[in-house]
Amino acid sequence: MKYWLLLLTLSIIWGSSFILMKKAMYTPEGDVTFTSNQVAAMRILIASMTLLPFGVRALIKVDFRKDLLSFVIVAVCGNLLPAFLFTYAETGISSGLTGMLNSTTPIFTILIALAVFKDKMTLRQLIGALIGSIGVGLLLYFGKKNSMHGEWSHIISVVFATLCYAISLSVIRYKLSHYKSLDIASIAFLFLLGPSLYIFISEGTIASFKNTTEIRNSIVALSILSVVGTAFALFIFNTIIKNTSALFASSVTYFIPIVAVLFGLLFGEQISLPQIGGMFIALLGVFVANYSGNKKSL
Repeated sequence: MKYWLLLLTLSIIWGSSFILMKKAMYTPEGDVTFTSNQVAAMRILIASMTLLPFGVRALIKVDFRKDLLSFVIVAVCGNLLPAFLFTYAETGISSGLTGMLNSTTPIFTILIALAVFKDKMTLRQLIGALIGSIGVGLLLYFGKKNSMHGEWSHIISVVFATLCYAISLSVIRYKLSHYKSLDIASIAFLFLLGPSLYIFISEGTIASFKNTTEIRNSIVALSILSVVGTAFALFIFNTIIKNTSALFASSVTYFIPIVAVLFGLLFGEQISLPQIGGMFIALLGVFVANYSGNKKSL
């Protein structure tokens, strides 16, 4: 029960993160305050600085010879790439659709567990993956059809980000489960402090700061996104992965689309019925696969 509550809390945090990304990039009138790359860089940089003391302390616990590559994968696939992919997607598609497409994570989790970590696939998992793939296909089709200014690249970027998430959480589950959740999160962001600072400077972010109400509102949204939606959320996520399974943890995407759609509607975004139908088909596939008869947890 405790982990379901953590899962629900995480879904609310991450579900609201999509609208926070958009609030950090645009004014209510639609004018750009920060570019997608600037928001992504600041998000990672602020989260890295927040977790810096914990990361430095945790370094002495790391077996670099054995686990360095795993931590690099978690840092890049679990945090760096998704941060840039999601903010880029938000420049072309709605927050609600972004949240819906996030439901592909468990499907990739199943496939990675099978292909890389050699877990056996039951018939129900196979059926679930097939149903989920159909739902994802419908989301891709209707997402592009109903988008006013987005391109396929915006939609595909979200799908690629969910693949990155699936890779990261699988590595945490199978390779880093002997570390504490806070240590995994803080070390991953410690590795990203330098790259995010470099991108922050190279993107000319400092020149974008102005003493205006719009910029201040963007910074508030970005700060909440970085500290709560990234650093704190990752700690919760890693706790769930370590104590349950990679597939159960990825089930946070059961709820994220619902939260994202509700926040999107609250802020005036439009979602079509076919998109909602595709989302529920994808979630049905994930549900079927996740509740398979196989006793071995993915």
